[in-house]
Amino acid sequence: MRLPRTLPRSLAGQLFAMQALLVAAVVAGCAFFAYASGRSQAEETAARQVRAAALAMAGSPSVREAIRTPDPSAVLQPYAEQVREDTGIAFVTIMNPAGVRWTHPDPGQIGRSFIGHTERALLGETFEETYTGTLGPSIRVVTPVRDGDRIVGLVSAGITVERVSTQVREQLGALGTAAGAALALGGLGTYVINARLRRHTHGMNAGELSRMHTYHEATLHAVREGLLMLDGQRRVALINDAGRDLLGLAPGAVGRRVDQLALPASLTGALLASEPRVDEVHLTADRVIVVNTSPVVGGERRGTVVTLRDHTELQALSGELDSERGFTQALRSQAHEAANRLHTVVSLIELGRVEEAVDFATAELELAQVLTDRVVDAVAEPVLAALLLGKAAQANERGVELVLTEDSRIDDGALPHSLAPRDLVTILGNLIDNAADAASEPVTGEAGELLPAQRTSARALVTVTARTESGELLLRVADTGAGIGPADADEVFRRGWTTHGTGRGLGLALVRQAVHRNGGTVTLGRAAGGGAEFTVRLPAAGRTARTEVAAP
Repeated sequence: MRLPRTLPRSLAGQLFAMQALLVAAVVAGCAFFAYASGRSQAEETAARQVRAAALAMAGSPSVREAIRTPDPSAVLQPYAEQVREDTGIAFVTIMNPAGVRWTHPDPGQIGRSFIGHTERALLGETFEETYTGTLGPSIRVVTPVRDGDRIVGLVSAGITVERVSTQVREQLGALGTAAGAALALGGLGTYVINARLRRHTHGMNAGELSRMHTYHEATLHAVREGLLMLDGQRRVALINDAGRDLLGLAPGAVGRRVDQLALPASLTGALLASEPRVDEVHLTADRVIVVNTSPVVGGERRGTVVTLRDHTELQALSGELDSERGFTQALRSQAHEAANRLHTVVSLIELGRVEEAVDFATAELELAQVLTDRVVDAVAEPVLAALLLGKAAQANERGVELVLTEDSRIDDGALPHSLAPRDLVTILGNLIDNAADAASEPVTGEAGELLPAQRTSARALVTVTARTESGELLLRVADTGAGIGPADADEVFRRGWTTHGTGRGLGLALVRQAVHRNGGTVTLGRAAGGGAEFTVRLPAAGRTARTEVAAP
């Protein structure tokens, strides 16, 4: 949308006018400087020329010999005119010490007094002056003619100022042509540059561009979604605050290539891809982000616009919702089973078998109370205790027994304050769910037959250890499933790794992310029963969080 115009001329038009004036001023200044310099150089050249001619004639032996004759003009006048014609100067005047001319371009001036100064020459000095004589203003040099120690005459050679001005005017014509060409070329270059500028600024003036920049900066800092712009070489051209936080980048990320940002490989591949990406989910060390990319194309690939949305909290809430749904289903199943047991007790009483009814009810009550008493006695943290009881009910519905080890013990206040209940649910809930999945599946050999351990026992078991030791919170989950092979040990925490078909493979990646976020470590080992065993260590209350995550 175009902003309202506040200035009558676009920025390109204003710059064109300013540049045109600047070019004209520069050309005019250069022309004036060249004219002044050329005139000064012409005057200096003329002075050197007449000085050389005057000194040459004053030092000529033939001039001294002619001065000794009774009629010096008869010899000196032809000689002086020949020198004047050969050198192109205006006049050559040879005179006696009293200033009476022996030579002159106008023969009528011979015998008359020289118009100018001769005092310094009579003292033996050669000097230069601009003086107005019979030929008009001229640049002249006067030098003495010596015969031994005596000054027997004077020589004055000069060139008229009018002739110097004529030479300068001739040069000025060429200078004007060059200045005009420079002005035309500068104007053309200025027009081409400003036409390009007009295309890039879309004809907007300075006020509109300033307002747009202000809105642009305010928008970048205001939006909560991340915005990343890449140029054609896949370098970061622009990133807002939210994008820098989501990707965990330092302030100096602008100008660096995407593959130099130390992002996860899958995310780097999405940013480098040439085709658009729509709502792709990627995991960084601390966040779950949804990535959309759109190439900017205008005749050639110009870059890529990337938007980033933070789905970390949404993913955690989804996990909690799944847990709540599981709890609800477990409670529904337990209610159904409780109704069946209640009907059994009532039927036994109606049949007159009261003692059997009491024994049956007591046995069922003790069986249901064992795990509850064990969890309540060992775990004083309400969130952890509730999670274990709920997961035990879920596992029981799937035919899996959840056991809390005897050495489990967590007192109230042992959990670090930085460990959010949501992260605890994410870590332990996903580990128990994966263990229950593994334990509920039969272990088969290469030919598909049940292995001996499964033939002799149908018991599927998930063992949970939760305790504090050495200032750390230890959470360990082991199962009786098939375990994880060494070839998959490095890939198990990668998003998308699963043995349960498509649409899965996010739980363990979220576990590692939550552990990393709280400064802990997660490792994968082999349980005593042959299944997988995951061990999580988190800083307990009062301990400083670690800065590294141990590789599985």
